[in-house]
Amino acid sequence: MTQAQTQTGPTWQFRSGKQQLLRWAGWFWLVALTVFCWELMNRDTIWAFVADAPDQAADIGDRMFPPAWGYVNELWGPLWDTLNIATLGTIIGVVIAIPVAFLAASNTTPSRRFVRPVALLIIVTSRSINSLIWALLLVAIIGPGLLSGIVAIGLRSIGFVAKLLYEAIEEIDVRQVEAVRATGASGAQIIDYAVVPQILPAFWGISVFRWDINIRESTILGLVGAGGLGLQLQASLSTLAWNQVTMIFVVILITVVASEWVSARVRQAVL
Repeated sequence: MTQAQTQTGPTWQFRSGKQQLLRWAGWFWLVALTVFCWELMNRDTIWAFVADAPDQAADIGDRMFPPAWGYVNELWGPLWDTLNIATLGTIIGVVIAIPVAFLAASNTTPSRRFVRPVALLIIVTSRSINSLIWALLLVAIIGPGLLSGIVAIGLRSIGFVAKLLYEAIEEIDVRQVEAVRATGASGAQIIDYAVVPQILPAFWGISVFRWDINIRESTILGLVGAGGLGLQLQASLSTLAWNQVTMIFVVILITVVASEWVSARVRQAVL
């Protein structure tokens, strides 16, 4: 038995004076930041409205029930538009994300100094802007409608798919690549026979997962004029038809649950 195993009881570790000072300085700035955030929040907060919030929430809750079950017949068309926005937007995003991912991966990019930074910039730009913001910009550029929603979902999907895909490319087994290269294969053949087979399961899993996310995001794009269920939701909110809002929420919930089930089954089959 070693000496470390024979020792019993806790081993105390004392902090030096510098460590103790840094610790207290960290706590000080944390408290100062908390106070600053609290003051910033109170600056524009009307506490009379906050005190009245429970009564307002109870009043809206009473108006939301029972749901307007007959209103569901007017939601099938917007629901179909929402599914089209999510599906077509995902396809556009995936098609563009594939070459971006290969250009961003350090082991497949043609130039780490010039091409890779540009590809990474595209990924970061896509991921930094929410799909609702993309839709807001596109509605102002190309007008309201499904096209704005589809392009917004596509632009948002590029960064997500490309980031996960290029990480999968960088984690492939190098031995398979070397084996194919040893046969005298060209660069395109190496990608086709050594890289693609290794990342294909991850690719399908990422694509289906992004489609599942896009189903949820596309339900609210209509709030800025990009079509789908969000357009009906905006109309119901504008007229204070709370029982219709509840019905829209029910349809969205069922749609999201169904897409989650489909996504889980597909990812289970390919991974």
